[in-house]
Amino acid sequence: MSLKKRACPLTILFLLWITPTTSLVANEADSQRPNILLMTVDNLGYGDLLIYNPQSKILTPNLAKLASRGVRLTQFYTASPTCTVSRACLLTGRIAQRHGLINQLPGLEGNYGVGLNPKEILIPQILKSAGYRTGCFGKWNIGFAKGSRPTERGFDEFLGNASGNIDYYRHVYNGKHDVYRGTAGQPVTEHHATGTYSSDLFADAAIDFITRHQTKQPWFCYLPFNAPHSPNRKNKLPEQANEWQSPPEAFARYGMSEKETDPQLRYMATVTALDDAIGRVLDCLDEQGATDNTFIFCFSDNGAFRLDREGIDMGSNEPLRSGGVTCWEGGLRVAAIASFPGVIPAGSVVDQPLWSPDLMITYAKLTNAKLPKAKLDGKDALPILAGRSQSKHQSYYFEFRKHAALRMGNWKIVRTKPGEKWQLFDLKRDPSETDNQATVQPEKLAELIHEFKSWQAEF
Repeated sequence: MSLKKRACPLTILFLLWITPTTSLVANEADSQRPNILLMTVDNLGYGDLLIYNPQSKILTPNLAKLASRGVRLTQFYTASPTCTVSRACLLTGRIAQRHGLINQLPGLEGNYGVGLNPKEILIPQILKSAGYRTGCFGKWNIGFAKGSRPTERGFDEFLGNASGNIDYYRHVYNGKHDVYRGTAGQPVTEHHATGTYSSDLFADAAIDFITRHQTKQPWFCYLPFNAPHSPNRKNKLPEQANEWQSPPEAFARYGMSEKETDPQLRYMATVTALDDAIGRVLDCLDEQGATDNTFIFCFSDNGAFRLDREGIDMGSNEPLRSGGVTCWEGGLRVAAIASFPGVIPAGSVVDQPLWSPDLMITYAKLTNAKLPKAKLDGKDALPILAGRSQSKHQSYYFEFRKHAALRMGNWKIVRTKPGEKWQLFDLKRDPSETDNQATVQPEKLAELIHEFKSWQAEF
């Protein structure tokens, strides 16, 4: 009996990943390489999901279902606490101080400019070179000038918005229609699907991509939802309220009318609509028979913003401190879920730190793709997600605007501006960062400061 008949593809793939194998097994694994679905959500709070915060009242059954099929990560970090930079770090596998895009792209000029250095190599480029079909559907936000668009950065297909945030129905950003479609070899042109709720628009595009390519070749689908990003007055008509948007069926789940005025309740419906869209994508995988051979990873690009803007800052990062654009845990530690049947144990929890640059390395390892020569900041996360290994990271470095932080082991130093004294926290005992240990643990403080300076010496 042949090896193909005796062993399931995922078992062979897993053996290939952890040990040297014969060429026969390698060839079999190559023919059964997994699909990759990478979903990001926009500014979702760590405490918004019931699976992280038992006090949450937001209905997200599909994300809970995804976690039940795989692993919930309790200490996963985005490499930057803001949308643009976090996406650049994710796609390059490099922190901002290496790739150079260190700040949020501002306004139309910024979002339609060059953005991320065109010389940076992105995840879709290495996967496309390895024989994957690549698609991006959703929020881009790292530059949209000629040479910077998704179809010029490794994606075969694209439908999404160029900017940071759009009106969920009108798809307008700062007065400009902002949803585009583009395929390989064709110009990026304006998409006229105005009126389709954005989470559904992007989910539909991903479903179409998956359905068309499932039986043809392995695929990489990057699905960066723009929800639940806060509303923006500049995106609205003069008579339009600047409020959270959701389709009628999401309001109905709470027994609410579309005319509900409570911003907290409207935010809940927005998150539920996002969960519904994610659920349809997961259902598509099931219907296509693709779930068992798809590595799914979903996380928030940064924590919910807690800037005390009335009617705007509705997300919760409980029990973490502060939120987006800061280097407190609420800005950096985010909800993250992964699923890979047969490799990642169902219903498991990983309670050790990992971060978004790990995904570049993980995908390359999984697909035999060739990594770029640039200095990368990730490590293969799959052994940790599978419960077979401890994290190999010594430390994690964060810097955004005036904020900076470093985590090493269970300890973290934070400062909110240069020249300020570092604060020191034991995250295992104090995840809320309320008990500064700097004066009682001077040796530990010095150790982390030294590690921070070692990182800086590399830039």
